[in-house]
Amino acid sequence: MYKGWILIPVLLLAGCTEEGNPKKMEVDVFNPEGDSLGIVTLQEKSSGVELDINLEGLPPGEHAIHIHEKGICEPPDFKSAGNDYNPDDKKHGLLHPEGAHAGDLPNLIVGEDGTAKAKLSAPHVTLKEGKTSLLPKEGTSIVIHEAKDDGMTQPSGDSGNRIACGEIVKDKKK
Repeated sequence: MYKGWILIPVLLLAGCTEEGNPKKMEVDVFNPEGDSLGIVTLQEKSSGVELDINLEGLPPGEHAIHIHEKGICEPPDFKSAGNDYNPDDKKHGLLHPEGAHAGDLPNLIVGEDGTAKAKLSAPHVTLKEGKTSLLPKEGTSIVIHEAKDDGMTQPSGDSGNRIACGEIVKDKKK
């Protein structure tokens, strides 16, 4: 009788991932002067992508944070990142009845010391291939705005200028 060995192939297969689809990656975030503000770690979860934010050097207060449609962060205004990531053509805002964009996230709270440590969930995106992937050929980006997102105003929640940006591109695998 054959005993014990049947589990080995199952365990080996469980650890495999599809080529080119990272489960976790780090995104370096920079201000308009090119100074590093820290890292946002993206991790694939069963419910979307989790963003583990660890930044410093930001103005204190509440700030909009969005995923944008292009993986290009050219200072000083970061307009190169394009619009909010919206593959399903929804309205902007977590509070909008016809929303939200896939790239809409809850506001980021920055402490008086300029640090932001938070875990946010992006339930409508993935690091896997497909329509809602954060890793199309041109990538996507994380953008932090000067003001908070009101959750309704089109096209970006009346959140003001872009004050920080990080490129989400495949060659940043962890």
